Amino acid sequence: MLTRLTLLRSLAVASSLAAVIGLASAAGAATPDAGPPPNSMASLGDSITRGFDACGFFVDCTSRSWSTGDYGPVNSHYLRIRAVNPAINGHNNNDARTGATAADLDGQAQTAVGQGVGYVTVLMGANDACKDSESQMTPVSTFRSQVDAALNRLNVGLSAARILVASIPDLKRLWFVAKGDWRARTTWAIGGICQTMLKNPTSTAQADEDRRNRVRQRVIDFNAQLQQSCLAHARCRYDNGAVFNYQFTFGMLSGWDYFHPNTSGQAVLAQVTYAAGYGW
Repeated sequence: MLTRLTLLRSLAVASSLAAVIGLASAAGAATPDAGPPPNSMASLGDSITRGFDACGFFVDCTSRSWSTGDYGPVNSHYLRIRAVNPAINGHNNNDARTGATAADLDGQAQTAVGQGVGYVTVLMGANDACKDSESQMTPVSTFRSQVDAALNRLNVGLSAARILVASIPDLKRLWFVAKGDWRARTTWAIGGICQTMLKNPTSTAQADEDRRNRVRQRVIDFNAQLQQSCLAHARCRYDNGAVFNYQFTFGMLSGWDYFHPNTSGQAVLAQVTYAAGYGW
């Protein structure tokens, strides 16, 4: 049986930041290259896409996923598409896994290919930067090769599918909005959550400031690779940094771990990414 500490340490992602909430409209105008709305979809990624901690204590809440969830208040991509194409009903595959890194992305892509879906969302990379130490972060070149492999598989195996790649949330923003709350600091310390960014959260020492900036730069570098890889593949759209640039607030974070998006955070993540995507 996993201990609570082990579960906390496995909290993936980064992205909790993704708890981005409060952007503009829901649906986004249709774009010329969108094609018809898909009849099926799959979501690839980590704990953010699994809806981790959005509805309960240390559990995946896939119904509240920004991408493939079916919980009405979140208004996921799946529900938005279903509103204009009822044929997608029940064909919403969540292939993400809590704790996943870019090394797992190709395997998830293989699963999506086997499902024969017409639309795929990708949100991956926070766990590649969220480690116990900087030396454990995924090298940028390795990250790129892993993303390329997954997008290659999708392009070959799902030749007509549309792909949306979302940017990784700004982990330093997470630190900034939550560092002043003792509950967040305590949870981060006890759980050893994303120590590359969240260690010594109230410290103003130059060494800690430099460490946070290096981790933030690694996320920026990862996002650049996501963008470039997407541009090199047909039928792939990058969100142009919409998630990374969104100014989320403390209230968008789960009260269980102060790291993942809560339900309202998932709702805004859905809104932000859909507006930056195909807008069927």
